[in-house]
Amino acid sequence: MLAQPRRAAQTGDMTGLMIRDVPDEVRDALAQEARARGQSLQKYLLGLLTAEARRRNNVALLAQFEGRDDGTRDEGEEYLAELDRVRAERDGTPGAQ
Repeated sequence: MLAQPRRAAQTGDMTGLMIRDVPDEVRDALAQEARARGQSLQKYLLGLLTAEARRRNNVALLAQFEGRDDGTRDEGEEYLAELDRVRAERDGTPGAQ
């Protein structure tokens, strides 16, 4: 369960979060991974949260393009055929036209 965010004087404008009822085995696994990366548990968890927030932003951004019909979803077969033609022409391969 996440506690209400609170302002922490030592972090300036950043918000402090507290997560309650974390099982010991979960905390231990996270601490072990942090140590393996040479990070404090705080820094490791902040990295996980930051990455998750970025993923959510990416999902929201991609959702803006749903249903878009500008050729971005083409399979590319005609582009590959044109690329093959241009390469063959460049390389002087017989039958290139």
